[in-house]
Amino acid sequence: MNTKAHLAPTLLEKFTVAMIGFFAFLQVYSVQAILPVLMADFRASEVAIGVAVGATVLAIALISPFMGMLSDAFGRKVFVVGSLLLLALPTAMIGFSGTTDELSVWRFLQGLAIPGITVVLIAYVGEEYSENVAQMMSLYVAGTVLGGFSGRFFAGHLHELIGWRSGYGVMAVCTLIGAIWAFKALPKSRHFVKSGNFSNSLNLLISHTKNRQVLSACLLGGCVLFSLVGCFTFINLHLADAPYHLNASDLANIFALYLIGMVITPMAGRLIARFGMIWVIVGAVFCSIAGMLLTLSTPLPLIIVGLTVMSSGVFITQAATISYIGSQVSQGRSLASGLYYMGYYGGGSIGAWACAIAYAQGQWGLTVALIIAVQVVALVVVWVLMRR
Repeated sequence: MNTKAHLAPTLLEKFTVAMIGFFAFLQVYSVQAILPVLMADFRASEVAIGVAVGATVLAIALISPFMGMLSDAFGRKVFVVGSLLLLALPTAMIGFSGTTDELSVWRFLQGLAIPGITVVLIAYVGEEYSENVAQMMSLYVAGTVLGGFSGRFFAGHLHELIGWRSGYGVMAVCTLIGAIWAFKALPKSRHFVKSGNFSNSLNLLISHTKNRQVLSACLLGGCVLFSLVGCFTFINLHLADAPYHLNASDLANIFALYLIGMVITPMAGRLIARFGMIWVIVGAVFCSIAGMLLTLSTPLPLIIVGLTVMSSGVFITQAATISYIGSQVSQGRSLASGLYYMGYYGGGSIGAWACAIAYAQGQWGLTVALIIAVQVVALVVVWVLMRR
C-alpha cells in the first residue's frame, strides 16, 4: 500500500490539469464552425459531413470503457502525455484531407487518442489529489468547456485569416505544446498502484451492463449528447443560409454560448440538493426543449437566446446524470463512468448522423423535431427507469 502523503496542489498543478482538459477538447467539435465551408470545398452532402462530425465522438465512445483498465495496468502520466502527442498527428493531417472520407478517418483517429487524456486524467486526479478532488475536477471541467469553445472559435477565425487547412496545422502545433507542457509540469504519480487483475475489471464492467441504474444513465447521456451535437452542428448550416448568411467567424462567435457551461455546471449541485436529482433532470430537459423551440423563430437574437437556454439545460442534465451514477454505484465507479461515456458519446455520434438526414430532408424544422423527440425519450428514461 502506498503511504505517501497527499500534498495540496500547487498553482502550477491546478493550471496544468485545466490546460490538459483544454487541449483534450480543443479538437472534438472544432469542425462545427466551418461546416458550410467544408461542404462547399468537398462538395459534400449533409450526411457525409455529419459522419465526419460524428467520427470523433464515435471513437471516444468505443474506447472509453477500456481506457481506464489499460491505464490501471500501465500508469497514468504516460497515457496522458502519449495521447496528447498522438492527438497532434491526425489534427495536422486533417488539413491534407482531399475527401470527406479522409476527413472522417482523421477525425476518428483523433477520437481514439482523446480517452487516453480524459479518462486517465480523471483517475490521476482522484489518486493524487484525494483531499482536493472537487476543486481539481472543477478546474478540469472548466478547462474542457473552454477547450470545446476555443476549438470552434479558433477554427472559424483561423479560416478567415489563413484558411481552415492551415488553421488545423496551427491547432496541431498547439496540441504538441500541450503535450510538452504536460510532460514538464504534470507531476509523476505518487499514489498509483499497478493493477494486473484485468479479468476481474472486465467482469465488473460486464456486470454494470446489467445494472438498471447504470443503463438508464447511459441512455440518458446518449440523449443529452445527441441533442447537443445535433443542435450545435446543424444550426451552423441554418444560420449560414438565407436570411442570415453568417460567415465562419460569425458562427464561431456564436459558440461563446458554450462558456455558460462554466457558470451553469457548478449550479447543478446546489439545485440537486434543494430539489432532488430526478426533478432537476426533468426540469433541465424541459429547459432544453423550450430552447429548441425558440430556435424556430426568425430573429437571430431569439435564436441565440434559444441556444443559450438549450445548452444550459444540457449542462445541468449532464452534471446531474454523472452525480446519479456516483450515488447509485458502489463498486467500480470508474468502469461505470466509462460505460456512461460510451453511451454519452455514442449518442453524440448517432445524433450527428441522424440529424444530418433530418436536415437534408426537412432543413432546420425537421432537425428540431427530431431533437425534441429524443428529449422526450430522455424524459421517459428519467421518469420510468431512473426514478425509484
